[in-house]
This record gives sequence, C-alpha cells and structure tokens, in this order.
Amino acid sequence: MKLLFILGDAAVGKMTVGQELAKITNLRLFHNHMTIEPVIEIFGYFNPSAITRLRQVIFEEYAKTDNYGMIFTLMFAFDMQSDWDELEHVKDIFRPYGTEFYYVELVAPQNVRLERNATENRLKNKASKRDIELSNQRLLNDDKNHRFVSEPGEIPFENYIKIDNSELAAQTVAKMIKERFGL
Repeated sequence: MKLLFILGDAAVGKMTVGQELAKITNLRLFHNHMTIEPVIEIFGYFNPSAITRLRQVIFEEYAKTDNYGMIFTLMFAFDMQSDWDELEHVKDIFRPYGTEFYYVELVAPQNVRLERNATENRLKNKASKRDIELSNQRLLNDDKNHRFVSEPGEIPFENYIKIDNSELAAQTVAKMIKERFGL
C-alpha cells in the first residue's frame, strides 16, 4: 500500500491537488476536512478529540485493506512538534502493512492563498470556510503564529517533493506528483 501525505498551509491547494491526483491514480483521497466538517455539524463546534478518533478508525480500517493507497491532506506547522507526532502516529498505523510513504509539501504566498480561500471547490467541500472574512482572519493568524513552509534540509523523509504551486494548475501538480513517485 502507498500513503501519500500532502502537507502545507491553509488554502495552498492540498485538497484540490489531492482530488486531481485521485483521478489519475488508484489512490483514494482522504482530505482533512472529511472529518472536520461532520464533527462541526454534529457538535456545533470544532472538537479535536472527536476528529482525531474518527481519523484513527478510518486509518486503522483502511490500512487493513488491499487498496492501492491513500492520499491524506494535512495543514502542517513545521514548528509544532504535535504535527510531527501526528504524522508519525499515522505512519505507525500503516507500517505493519508494509506501506510505502510519500510526502508532498505545497507552498504558495499568502496573497495566492487568500484568493484560493474563496474558491468554489473549497467552499463546496468545507462548510466551515464559508464565512470568508473569518476564514481569512484564521489564515492570517495562523501565518503569524506558525511556520507552514519547511526550511532547507528540514524534511528527513525519502520520497519527498516540495512544489510551489502558485502558478500551477492542480492537474499539472497532480501529474508532477504521479510522475515523480511512479504512482
């Protein structure tokens, strides 16, 4: 099995690239809002514990399948040990099944991400982002408080690629990833 992580800042295009990559590979997409949105809908607020437990069940059950693999998208703060720990925890679930791991870091400047924050596809799939003003403020606050772009040499993983997708269509980025990793 293959597990491809798409990491990056808010509105960098993780889900959209994942959607396009799923179309041209046998990988299944599990973007992070597939657990966030239902939890917010049910509880009326962001409940990290419920989100984490839901993801855990999905990862455990998926890892046992004979599926080709999964794309998992994750907003990733490189300056937060908890994000590194979460990544390793997910890998630990898949390791017993001989899973191969791949890492894509997407980067784009803040002005591009603010534009993308209001795209039709994003708002369709992420109800919690539909209050654009609030969503933009969260993006700006997150950028101010954390580092969502890796530093040179910081990523210790094989099968890693960093892509500035500021000027690239999601389909182009998906093709680059597929070719780079032979998916």
